Amino acid sequence: MPAARREVVRFFLKEFRLSERRACGLVNLDRTSFRYRHRKQDDPSIRERLRELARERPRFGYRRLYVMLRREGHLINHKKVYRLYRLEGLAVRRRTRRRKACAAVRVVDAVVRPNQRWSMDFTHDGWGRRGGGRFRTLNIVDDFTRECLAIEVDVSLPAARVTRVLDQLLETRGRPEVIVVDNGPEFASKALDGWAYDNKVGLRFITPGKPVENAFIESFNGKFRDECLNYHQFKSLWHARYLIEEWRKDYNESRPHSSLGNLTPREFAEGRKPFQKGASFARIAR
Repeated sequence: MPAARREVVRFFLKEFRLSERRACGLVNLDRTSFRYRHRKQDDPSIRERLRELARERPRFGYRRLYVMLRREGHLINHKKVYRLYRLEGLAVRRRTRRRKACAAVRVVDAVVRPNQRWSMDFTHDGWGRRGGGRFRTLNIVDDFTRECLAIEVDVSLPAARVTRVLDQLLETRGRPEVIVVDNGPEFASKALDGWAYDNKVGLRFITPGKPVENAFIESFNGKFRDECLNYHQFKSLWHARYLIEEWRKDYNESRPHSSLGNLTPREFAEGRKPFQKGASFARIAR
């Protein structure tokens, strides 16, 4: 409708030589609306950088790509990123799951400081196309900072190996108060129980068949599989160790985390302020 009114105003100005004020008043159109000229500002460099980031991180949606662009100094809001994201056909294909009925969930105590609670769990994958080997990963996460403290990769990870990894973390990270685990044989072993007793660390076992009670590590495992295990084709065990460790570093130091205000786990652990839409990331991150 405003476009049609502008055409009528132009007709009055040309044919009847009315003033702009008079012509706009006749069609009930504000003069600022009549003078408005659309200025399309699709910077080709931003579109190219958006495509590059999407190729580098194919499982990132437009929200995380928006944060990455703002970190690099591009003055662009999330709505424009979404429009360019759709125009470039970069939408991530969602994996749908069947909804299942669930019983009441045990409420987990909130964490308020680093090393208050860690979570551990295993994941599985393999290398090679045919006849390749299988490997396991031991994932350890700090529930407060969301940092991935370690991902141990090997064909076998018995309880003695688990305690060895924990000893290394005690030297570099400090002692956790509690570690949340499932009821797997490695976690329910005498070796881990003795280690926890000697180091005065509590072990909290989830209810059997209720992985939602260990939600922090389950959420991490989903990201780990989606962005790393499913993305790479591993050639050997050593190749898997290298790529997984590189992904772990990127997860801690570069990947925006939505539950941390789009900060990385490392930035959150350092006490930086959350990222806000419409503000300079460099200014907020100080």
